[in-house]
This record gives sequence, C-alpha cells and structure tokens, in this order.
Amino acid sequence: MRNERAAGDSRHARTGKDGAFYSEDGVLLATVEQFTSNVNWNNAKYSVLGDAQEHETANTFAVNLTMSQIVVEDDEFIEALMEALETQIMPAWNFQGTLLGRNGSEERVVYKECIPSGQVDIQNVAVGDVIKRNWNFFVNRPPKLQSLLTVDRA
Repeated sequence: MRNERAAGDSRHARTGKDGAFYSEDGVLLATVEQFTSNVNWNNAKYSVLGDAQEHETANTFAVNLTMSQIVVEDDEFIEALMEALETQIMPAWNFQGTLLGRNGSEERVVYKECIPSGQVDIQNVAVGDVIKRNWNFFVNRPPKLQSLLTVDRA
C-alpha cells in the first residue's frame, strides 16, 4: 500500500454531537443547533517592474461567527439585543467553541468581543418547523486556540 495514513484514521472522525458552544463563563448554550466560524482574508495586490505576474501580500482579515439557536425560552442574548435596539449601545459577547476527540482530547477556540453583524433574527416563525433564531457576529479579537485535537496512533 502506498499511502498508509490516507486521510487520517476514520475512527477518529467527529460529528456535530461532539461539538459544543459555550458562553464566556463556560455555560453550555444547549439550545444552539449549529455554529460556524470563518476567516476572510483581504490581500493587497501588487505588481513589480519586470515581472508580468501579479502578486498578493497579506493585508487584513475578518473573523465571523454564526449560530442557529432553537427558541425554547428567551435568554440573555435576545434580552441584550432588544435593549441595544432601545439604548443604541451594542452588546459584545465572548464565546468558546469546542470539539471533543474520541481519545478525550479537545479542540477549544475562544472568540472575544463578538458583536452582532449583518442580519440577526428577532422572530423567525414558519408553520410546521422548529422555531430558530439565526445570529451573525463579527469577532473583534483574533480567535485564540486553547487546545488541539490529537489522535492516538496505534
């Protein structure tokens, strides 16, 4: 066999049930159905004399966090959002996203100074569907990787 490690050990593949989303205080946000974080790079293009190829250099980046919350009861998030609409003082939250490995290792990323960005659902109601509230956040501090998943090689 040529590639003995292939794409990793499939026994260690993770699914959504292995993830969790926490508040800054470590409280599990149990009604969060899914969360996603991503980074968008904005590079600066340039060209130099004597070189026909265009080049890029790192310029800025933006981190976004989205979550879908199943509406069971009103909580601190919607209360803070509604208060912000009245006072015009925007809330900011800190979150922790985790993924538990099969061997007990954990990937944990901390997101700080997350503010509402783009569209946020106040009410999203449809017949025959679970009521959810979609949130979009802009992360104002670089995410901090606190721990990594590991795989036991046997």
